[in-house]
Amino acid sequence: IQYPGALYHITARGNAYQNIYLDDKDRRIFLRNLADCLRTHRLICHAYCLMGNHYHLLLETPEGNLSAGMRDINGKYTQLFNARHKSVGHLLQGRYKAFLIEKEPYFLSVARYIVLNPVRSGLVKTSGDYLWCNYNATAGRSRAPEWLMVKWTRDLFSPDPALAKKQYREFVHQDQEQESPFDRIREGTVLGSPQFIGWVWQEFGQCEEEKEIKTSERMVSRPSLEDLFAEAKGKKERDLMIKMARQRGGYSLTEIAKYLGLDRSTVSRIYNQVD
Repeated sequence: IQYPGALYHITARGNAYQNIYLDDKDRRIFLRNLADCLRTHRLICHAYCLMGNHYHLLLETPEGNLSAGMRDINGKYTQLFNARHKSVGHLLQGRYKAFLIEKEPYFLSVARYIVLNPVRSGLVKTSGDYLWCNYNATAGRSRAPEWLMVKWTRDLFSPDPALAKKQYREFVHQDQEQESPFDRIREGTVLGSPQFIGWVWQEFGQCEEEKEIKTSERMVSRPSLEDLFAEAKGKKERDLMIKMARQRGGYSLTEIAKYLGLDRSTVSRIYNQVD
């Protein structure tokens, strides 16, 4: 779903859950490439967080060109990573995941969710202790790179710069155990009010997760659902197989839900929550 002014929460994960950054130099290379791609495609980055085997971005697309921008962000970084480490093949696991976000009610909760990732993962006690996210720049504790848009976030708190930074810091730290805003999603890949979701359906039709996956993107001689889930032991492995069956096998969520004997809404929620 692409249109001018759209806002997205983007994630991409390493192939087979491998690390996509082996050291801080890789992280600096990723950010330099990100900056180049933002300029080339005129994208706006409001927030970011680089984890070990995945990353998070909060991107706005004034020209409605997310696919082209992400193709460069992921493709060029893969080339740079492989050249540096003398490796070959896919670095990232399939296609990036994009949630379309309704800006006004959900912008801040998603921005906070992104910078709290290292805290929730137990890497640090506070977001300010983590170097590879936008928190310190947005909070005014370090200089913001020119490619990072911090003004929009700050202006949502106060027109006074000092007060805005203070209130942003308080907002992030007041609830470090906050639930994920994406827990509210029961269908599709859109985070917004019923009115916004209705508008998306009216304008763009079928939500992305239920679109038919191209034959070329499916598994060759894909296994049956019975074979896919035969080796799944426990809920965690079952949830991962739901993701695999949808993304790589090309099965619809309705087909998966019917096989597992679950409600389609339950399978949709699991699919959206598994990274």
